[in-house]
Amino acid sequence: MTDQILAALAKCGIDDYYINLAQDRSAQLFFIKKSLDMKRTTNETSATVTVFKTFEEDGQKYRGASTVKVQESMTPQELETMLADAYYAAGFVKNKYYELYHGTKEAMTEVKSGLTDKTLAQIAQGYAEALFAEDTQEKVFINSAEIFAYEHTEHIISSSGVDVAYSRKSAQGEFVVQCIDGQDVETYQSFAYNDWNPEALRAKAKSTIEMTYARAKAKSAPAAGNYRLILSGDYVSELLGYYSDRAESYMIYPKYSTFSVGCDVQGTEVTGDMVNLTLKADVPYSSEGIPMKDRELVRDGKLQLIHGGNRFAQYLGIEPTGNYNSMKMPAGSVTLAEMKAAPYLEVVNFSDFQMDTFTGHFGGEIRLAFLYDGEKVIPVTGGSVNGNIFEAQKTFVFSKELQQEERFEGPKSVCMDGVSVAGMNA
Repeated sequence: MTDQILAALAKCGIDDYYINLAQDRSAQLFFIKKSLDMKRTTNETSATVTVFKTFEEDGQKYRGASTVKVQESMTPQELETMLADAYYAAGFVKNKYYELYHGTKEAMTEVKSGLTDKTLAQIAQGYAEALFAEDTQEKVFINSAEIFAYEHTEHIISSSGVDVAYSRKSAQGEFVVQCIDGQDVETYQSFAYNDWNPEALRAKAKSTIEMTYARAKAKSAPAAGNYRLILSGDYVSELLGYYSDRAESYMIYPKYSTFSVGCDVQGTEVTGDMVNLTLKADVPYSSEGIPMKDRELVRDGKLQLIHGGNRFAQYLGIEPTGNYNSMKMPAGSVTLAEMKAAPYLEVVNFSDFQMDTFTGHFGGEIRLAFLYDGEKVIPVTGGSVNGNIFEAQKTFVFSKELQQEERFEGPKSVCMDGVSVAGMNA
C-alpha cells in the first residue's frame, strides 16, 4: 500500500507529503447482561495522506495542506485522482509558510506494558471477567457491554525524511448499568487502558452499579446556591484539561490564550493545593514523526512548557513537542474522608459536562450527586453546576486517592469552594 501511494504521489508531481499507515488488529466481545452475545476479530489497514502545496500571492509565501483517507481497494487511477484533487485543494489553504518537520529513519518500536505479552483474546477476556466480578445483584446489573482489545501499528513516512513506526496494545469498551428498583434508570460508562489494569475496571463497575442504584432513589434537585463542590472520576481530568489546552501552541499563536512559560496559570491567590501536571507520552512518535516523551507542563501553578505540533511551533520559534492526549498528576494533600468531613455536594454523573477552554466556564446538568448537609448524605438529581475555573482554581484541594485511566493518572477527586448550583428555589 505504501509503494502504491508513493508511486501515485510521484506521478502527480507532489513533492511534499505525509503518509500515516495504520494496521489495527482487535479481539471484540459483546455481552447482553452476563451472556456473551458475540465475539469477533478484525484486521484492518488504513492510510491517511497529507499533501502540501507551496505558493505565493502578493509577495506572501504560503503552505497549504489537504488530507485524504486512502482505501486498500482503490485502483492506481482512483488513487492518483484523489491525490491530484487534494493537491489542488491545498492551493486554497493560505497557511503562513513553514518547513515540514525533518526526521530520520528509525527502527520499529514496541511500546512495552503489562499488555505486551498477552494475546488480544486474553486481554479481552481478562477485562470481561473484571467487569462482571461486581455484578452480583438482581435489581441493579450490567445490561450490556462491549470490550475491545487492540494492537495498533503505525508507520509514518514523510518527504522530509521521517520514517518511523511503532506498535502498542490497549483495551477499551463501554457498558450500561440498569436499576429496576424504584425508578428504571440506566448509566452509561466507557473505559480505556494502555496497561494491564483489570482492578481499575472492576472498581469502575462497582462504583457505577452503586451510582445507578443511588440514582434510582434520588428524587429531588439540590437547593439553588453556592456549594463546596467535589468532582470525581473523569470530571477531574476534564477540568484539568483546561491547562493543557490553554498551553497548546495553536492557542498561543493567535492569542486565544495568554499563557506564557513561567506565568501563574493558577493565579496568585491560591489558598488550596498547587496544580502540578505532566504531559504523558502514550506513543513514541506523534503523527508528524516527532519523538514523544513525558514533559512537565505545570509546576506549583507555574507554566513550564508550550506544547504542540510542528507548524505552530515554527511560528512561535519553539521546539515542536508533538500533540499530547494524556496527563498525570501526583496525589493531593487530603484523603477523601478528610475532604468529605465538612458539608459538600459531590457530583458523580453529569448528563454532559463541559469545560470551556476560552471562557473558563465549566458545568453541566446533574444526573446524580451526593449532598452532605453536615448530618446525612442524600442522593440528589437535577439542577446544574455553573462554575468558572478562574475562581475555583484558587481553592482546589486534591485527594490522596488516585485513579488511572488511559488519558489521566492522578487524584480521584478535586474539591473547590463557592461554586454556583442552579437547583430548587427555597
